[in-house]
Amino acid sequence: MRLAMSPTLHVIFGPSGAGKTTYAHTFARREKAVAFVLDEWLARLFAPDMADPIEYEWMIERVQRCETQIWSMAAGCLAAGTSVILDIGLMTRADRARVREIAEGAELPLQFHFVTASAEARRARVAERNVVRGENFAIEVRPEHFDFIEGVYEAPEPTELEGAIISEST
Repeated sequence: MRLAMSPTLHVIFGPSGAGKTTYAHTFARREKAVAFVLDEWLARLFAPDMADPIEYEWMIERVQRCETQIWSMAAGCLAAGTSVILDIGLMTRADRARVREIAEGAELPLQFHFVTASAEARRARVAERNVVRGENFAIEVRPEHFDFIEGVYEAPEPTELEGAIISEST
């Protein structure tokens, strides 16, 4: 008889273009978990209505709406016994601490996954993705957007990486 494992909240984080979404989908297939990828939700729900250039306040409001719905659906999956993988940005230490607090408050097993790559590899990956966008990546990340996100991103402190699974992509 095999004992059932508790469903786990897997949280992917890292800098822009590191390969987080690819990692999330690969991990979800391997572990039979459900992946929730914020960029895919934004692309499918809001890309057709997006102004050019992107208006920050407009985008943040939609990010928050998507996150609220993702958390709701993730809670349902976890309650049904299915592990969940979240790829929802988490660019700052405060964002990651908030997720840890939510998981602890709900008494959910939590596993962080840190995905990273060199800045050069990430910039090249984002530029390629802009050219070969599919329906999941309908939002173009221009060089100035990449630079903006780089300025927002906070690398994890060593304590954040304790117990995390670390993956460096090339």
